[in-house]
Amino acid sequence: MYDDPFKRLNLDCEVLSVSQLNNRARLLLEDVFSSIWVEGEISNLARPASGHVYFTLKDSQAQVRCALFRQNAARVRQVLRDGLAVKVRGKVSLFEGRGDYQLILDTLEPAGDGALRLAFEALKEKLGAEGLFAAERKRPLPRHPQRIGIVTSPTGAVIRDIISVFRRRAPQVELNLIPTAVQGNEAIAQIVRALQLADARGFDALILARGGGSLEDLWCFNEEAVARAVAACSTPIISAVGHETDISISDFVADVRAPTPSAAAELLAPDSGELLQRLHTLQRRLMLQMQGRLAREHLRLEGISRRLRHPGERLRQQAQRLDELDMRLRRAARLRLQQQHERLARLDTRLAAQHPGRTLHLLRQRLDSLAERLPRAIQGQLRSQHQQLGALAAQLQIVSPLATLGRGYSILLDERGQALRSAAQTEPGQRLKARLSEGVLDVRVEDNHLQPATLSLLD
Repeated sequence: MYDDPFKRLNLDCEVLSVSQLNNRARLLLEDVFSSIWVEGEISNLARPASGHVYFTLKDSQAQVRCALFRQNAARVRQVLRDGLAVKVRGKVSLFEGRGDYQLILDTLEPAGDGALRLAFEALKEKLGAEGLFAAERKRPLPRHPQRIGIVTSPTGAVIRDIISVFRRRAPQVELNLIPTAVQGNEAIAQIVRALQLADARGFDALILARGGGSLEDLWCFNEEAVARAVAACSTPIISAVGHETDISISDFVADVRAPTPSAAAELLAPDSGELLQRLHTLQRRLMLQMQGRLAREHLRLEGISRRLRHPGERLRQQAQRLDELDMRLRRAARLRLQQQHERLARLDTRLAAQHPGRTLHLLRQRLDSLAERLPRAIQGQLRSQHQQLGALAAQLQIVSPLATLGRGYSILLDERGQALRSAAQTEPGQRLKARLSEGVLDVRVEDNHLQPATLSLLD
């Protein structure tokens, strides 16, 4: 397979420059490793402004530089980050400028744990958008549970650790194991069924537990079916899957997440010693409150005894009170009757004043008075109007044109009876009338001094 590329180099007869060496090495690598798949973990991830992606692909013993150019990088839908396990396809090449051995990639996809991580993030985002992780869905754990259901494997250290914690802290609590597989594909359906059975049995709380392991070992707790079964439980549930650093989808959906199964047991197992001490404290407080209450009631009883009087004395006081009220009632009745008599007298006086005969008499007197005043008012009005007429006539006489004529003036009228105010309104030979203070004269215009006179000599 490698014979032809090496034969083309002609190494025995030719001295190569560094550039020629790197060029031929690149051609050789690209020819031999033109399309290969490599699996490893991303490190030293870099994204320059050009849009290309550069990183180192490594495993436990070696590493190789990789270049994913912009056109191919645009097709990658995963979120790339350091530590992500991926499978890449491309050709082996050489960056001639530095002599660096590298992979030129055209395809990148998650591999192993990396694929699981991407699936984990996708499901987490989906369930979070549906509100399954919302704080308002979380239910508080019971303070003093009596019956607890444990959903876990019947073998292994997890169930023993939980029993040990309850035996030490709260041996009175009843523990019930709902067995299920906690690893492998068959575990998913078993866990869902176990949760449904446990939720139906009316426990005070549930513990969903498993010991530590790899991501693949814990993956059944990251399945959507298990997450929805946890969310559907009406019983408060603690998720205790793996070690403290392990996080599963069931941790987000459960009401409480415990870092370990033992920690979950401690959350639900009240300390017997602490409870006993609290009980003694409450007992002392109860005794003190009871003693204080008895003392207060004793003082109250003594006060009531001192205020208590003989029934005969109370009856005498009530009889005296009754006599006093009887006298007040009598006085009030007399006063009320007197007030009603006075009001009746006032109303009778007002009624007499409103009698129709009296009203008619008053109206007749007013009519007679008005009949006497009417002629006098008419005569006075006539005199006033006559005086006003005389004054107006005098004023009219002052401005009258007849008064002007009386002073020797006259008014010239044309044949239509219109007064003339300008010589331009006349023509020579025109017949006019002259209005005097007494009488009228017919006159003729000889000359208006506006145009040459053309009077006929026969006129």
